[in-house]
Amino acid sequence: MSDTTALSAEERYDLEAARDGDEAAFARLVGPHRAALHAHCYRMLGSVHDAEDALQEALLGAWRGIGGFEGRSPLRSWLYRIATNAAIRISRRQSRRVLAAEHGAARTSVHELGEPVTESVFVEPYPDTELRDWSGYADPEARYELLESVELAFVAALQELPATQRAVLVLRDVLAMPAAEVAETLQTSVASVNSALQRARQTMDRRLEPASQQVTLRALGGDGQQKLVRAFVRAWEHHDIDGLVGLLAKDARFTMPPLPAWFDGRTAVGGFFAERIFENPWKLVPMTANGQLAVACYMGDVAGNAFPLSAVNVLTIRGQEIVALDGFLDPAAQRPFGLPPEAPR
Repeated sequence: MSDTTALSAEERYDLEAARDGDEAAFARLVGPHRAALHAHCYRMLGSVHDAEDALQEALLGAWRGIGGFEGRSPLRSWLYRIATNAAIRISRRQSRRVLAAEHGAARTSVHELGEPVTESVFVEPYPDTELRDWSGYADPEARYELLESVELAFVAALQELPATQRAVLVLRDVLAMPAAEVAETLQTSVASVNSALQRARQTMDRRLEPASQQVTLRALGGDGQQKLVRAFVRAWEHHDIDGLVGLLAKDARFTMPPLPAWFDGRTAVGGFFAERIFENPWKLVPMTANGQLAVACYMGDVAGNAFPLSAVNVLTIRGQEIVALDGFLDPAAQRPFGLPPEAPR
């Protein structure tokens, strides 16, 4: 029998059973890691749906290769190695995903929003419930917190990196894997890993704001966050344009992927709300996404008889102001959140 000292007794039992073709044992082995692997693939790909494809490919690869896993390293490391390479393969077949504000110029007219972009080009929102459950258990050597590592700006910045640099940064700075283990995962040298990490960090530092959303939200505190969200919901639902504009930073932006239209600056965003958004009644439900404040937006018909789900709107905060509203209109992007299809009564 192989040396399996890196595994618990239960894992060793399930490993041997899985090697003999026991699918239930394999499911028990990988089950505790599944959600974390999905989040890892999301960071790599910027898409919940691409992450699901990468995860399925990785789990299939793990099942087929279980006979070659000797258990001398932690199961977690072996699974991340397979998932990372699956995500790299998928990323090389896909276009780079971006935030909607990076896709084209801001609009000046509120009446022409363009046709939805059908190609998969936009970073998608991520349901962060399970990451919140684990946020207190992150590796203390990690440079980025778990929630910080799925913030929209962070994931979008990751997509700018070449696939190998992206993998190195996530494995080293989010998962705190040793450089030697990362080198083995990517079949390269430790020196190459360290060089790629340095270049990746430079790009991320250039792209990201000095304060992450986690730092900003902690500074606001729980009461401050609730106060801001309540004011935002109240202004939107009551069509209070002055109240809503008063919550926005001067350089605020509002995007609506998959629509190409987006609006830049407090005045432009306020004009769009006044002339288009406030044509209909709304109900908003506070939530979280990507480690950030968010709201589920339900747009009613003119009579206000029905309020189907219209958007998941992710808020980015700077100080005490909203600097970005990213409203995801695609039902496919909303579906992973498991939201009610109509506003709760």
